[in-house]
Amino acid sequence: MRRRFEGRVVVVTGAAAGLGRAIARAFGAQGARVGLLARGGEALENAAAEIRAAGGEALVLEADVADDRAVAAAADAAVRAWGALDLWVNDAMVSVFSPVMEMTADEYRRVTEVTYLGVVHGTRAALRHMLPRDRGHVIQIGSALAYRSIPLQSAYCAAKAAARGFTDALRCELHHDRSRVKLSMIHLPAVNTTQFDLVRTRLPGHPKPVPPIYQPELIADAVLRVARRPVRELWLGWPTARAILGQFVIPGLLDRYLGRIGYRAQQTDFPPEAGRPDDVDAPVPGDPGARGEFDREAHARSLSMWLQLRRGAILATVAAVAVAGWGVRRLGAG
Repeated sequence: MRRRFEGRVVVVTGAAAGLGRAIARAFGAQGARVGLLARGGEALENAAAEIRAAGGEALVLEADVADDRAVAAAADAAVRAWGALDLWVNDAMVSVFSPVMEMTADEYRRVTEVTYLGVVHGTRAALRHMLPRDRGHVIQIGSALAYRSIPLQSAYCAAKAAARGFTDALRCELHHDRSRVKLSMIHLPAVNTTQFDLVRTRLPGHPKPVPPIYQPELIADAVLRVARRPVRELWLGWPTARAILGQFVIPGLLDRYLGRIGYRAQQTDFPPEAGRPDDVDAPVPGDPGARGEFDREAHARSLSMWLQLRRGAILATVAAVAVAGWGVRRLGAG
């Protein structure tokens, strides 16, 4: 049986670990040719091996997304290897868990360069190949935090909000040019990735995602569905929608609520390991994989996501049943 992405060329940034690793693995399992764009190291090579073992093709594209020339060169390499570029997924990120006044200017600069400008560089690199063909699809991995910021992650929240603003502006330009290149943004809830082992932190407790938490494979499946059926923007799952809608309706109340619970909710009762490395400036040695350490709390399934991703088919089924019922009633009346 033909796999859904057989022969399609996909580049995933941040593909060495965490959600990017899960997304790349999912595309590979569906027969895609996957360009793995990350800063290199053992994890990136292992990600390529996983895709090849699953029957996909993999190309290691060693680059820092903060370097626009390196990202452009990586896109060129994928096209040279496989002839085209069908999908580009921007997922790379770094973060610092810290109160604002304990952050440094260099940390704000670095988080912005990776988490925001990495999206800009990746998108522009992809468009250089997609626009001349008038086809292709760029998927931005966003966050509920792009709309509703939380304490202790000011740099990351700001970068995600900037990526959303950039994407909206670009979408308008694509419409103006009548381009058939697709642009989607998926805003996520908390995900059990290796991010929380790799971030730089000044918290007394080990960093953790704010519940409810979801497994990265569940999110990767959603990305593949959006790749098959492009959408403008997707608020994935009820927790994401609740946070964003709450920001529209009761922002001041949320400020006070998050000020009260947001510190405790983002850390465990155990201190971070002394001298732990972080990936802000360079990759951490070894291979952290895709999942973090919160398996016990993370959901592998979500009814709200299942319904959300299949709403078209569900509505069509409901409509068909309604029409059939109407027909039966008409026949009975006749």
